[in-house]
Amino acid sequence: MNFFNEPHLQDNTPKEKQTFVFTKYNYKWMFIGIGFIALGYLLMMGGGSDDPNVFNPEIYSWRRIRLAPALVLVGLGIQVYAILTWRKGKDGK
Repeated sequence: MNFFNEPHLQDNTPKEKQTFVFTKYNYKWMFIGIGFIALGYLLMMGGGSDDPNVFNPEIYSWRRIRLAPALVLVGLGIQVYAILTWRKGKDGK
């Protein structure tokens, strides 16, 4: 707003174009990482028994003990990569 014609009250500084912190490349890898983490947690589900007096050894299956936690850790690694990687945008900045 120009109430006065004094140069020190006018904002003549050039405006910089606002950009996002992450690019499309980063978001793609973030969603891939979220998919790995979600798949790991889905593979960990189940294995319980309806009757608390009966033991179900399925809770110690290879899928729940080895595969699912590995997928969660891989997903977290992908998230770290997605956050830390840097690619130049279309304008070269």
